[in-house]
Amino acid sequence: MTDLEGFILAGGASSRMGEDKSRLRLGGRTFVERIAETIRPLASRVSLVSSRPETASHGLPVVRDVYEARGALGGIHAALAACRAPWALIVSCDLPFVTRELFERLWSLRTDEAEAVAPVQDDGRTQPLCALYAATSCKDLADELIRTDRLRPRELLRRARTRWVAFGELADLPQSALFFENVNTPEDYEKAKGARPKENLR
Repeated sequence: MTDLEGFILAGGASSRMGEDKSRLRLGGRTFVERIAETIRPLASRVSLVSSRPETASHGLPVVRDVYEARGALGGIHAALAACRAPWALIVSCDLPFVTRELFERLWSLRTDEAEAVAPVQDDGRTQPLCALYAATSCKDLADELIRTDRLRPRELLRRARTRWVAFGELADLPQSALFFENVNTPEDYEKAKGARPKENLR
């Protein structure tokens, strides 16, 4: 799609994991490889957002932070600033169970008024790190938030005209129970390896 670019956020410190989360593997593929494969059929380009010097070895175009040390919101802002398409699909690298079907569903639920399309997890928490953003308007909002030191990504979704996607609108998709399983710790990683969804592991 020429209207959509994909961005994988991989700039976190991975302090709880103790190693670079983007290089963890499931089914023989790194988390970044898995997520990139799900985005490629839908997007005109897939890039990695990170300020790590070793990031280029992933083999994807690398987008560097415009504002350093601003956490996930800084990564979202960098993606939006680099986006050449009207829309950006932004996904954190620690969500290895996202699927093409999930992204197609989010894309299909855009409205003319929406500036963002974001899922609500089964536990009721909103998920800003697996969402669609209108590049220009959301970049301006992210700029304002960063300048005023409000760095929570959910604040960006609250400020934007967001089309919230209830979990019930995603629950019919294969492996929907795993979509928003964050892998942040060694324990999370062991759990993820035990999940082994057939449609994602080859």
